[in-house]
Amino acid sequence: MIKRSCYSAAILLLLSVNCAEAHPHVWVTFHSEVLYAADGTMTGVRHAWTFDDMFSAYAIQGISHAKKGQYTREELASFAQVNVDSLKEYGYFTFARADGKKVKFSDPVDYWLEYKNAALTLHFTLPLKAAATAKAMQIEVYDPTIFVDFEFAKDKPVSLSGAPQCNLTYDLPHQPTAAEQFRLSQLDSDPLDASSTYGETFANKMLVKCP
Repeated sequence: MIKRSCYSAAILLLLSVNCAEAHPHVWVTFHSEVLYAADGTMTGVRHAWTFDDMFSAYAIQGISHAKKGQYTREELASFAQVNVDSLKEYGYFTFARADGKKVKFSDPVDYWLEYKNAALTLHFTLPLKAAATAKAMQIEVYDPTIFVDFEFAKDKPVSLSGAPQCNLTYDLPHQPTAAEQFRLSQLDSDPLDASSTYGETFANKMLVKCP
């Protein structure tokens, strides 16, 4: 059974993880597409999260597959379901504000896992509970517990769909200060939970500005 301190990433639900090392424990490279409707409202975010090779190898152990070294979307379907169900407690690691006001996401749709080049990628779309109109829409991706480290993909990290009059930019997290690095080194003995706001310090940020 997984210790509570190791339960920040959805895909850890079925795994037994050694929490002996300092945070983070899992590394994710991601691409995000911000979705807009024809009427100019933001409707959601489409994510593709690629997990590090070591974790991917550990995660697929025990999953039945027909061809050696290959896993189909169907063979990974149950695992994908576990992932999105478990992510709910952590807000899907995705947080948004419309002109400074928080907006909420519904449960994921169109979710599936892909295994390619020895890495697992989780694809899913997060619809907004209510489409939002704003001159400035900010979306942040981070783990509140800092168990998982998120990093923008180097190739096309963000994109915008359906909003030709808007401009999308992104900001990388800042490098930890000495004090922040010391706090990170203590997280295994003094872990954060899903309600923590400390992880926001290292958020990956996307900003859509519309006329």
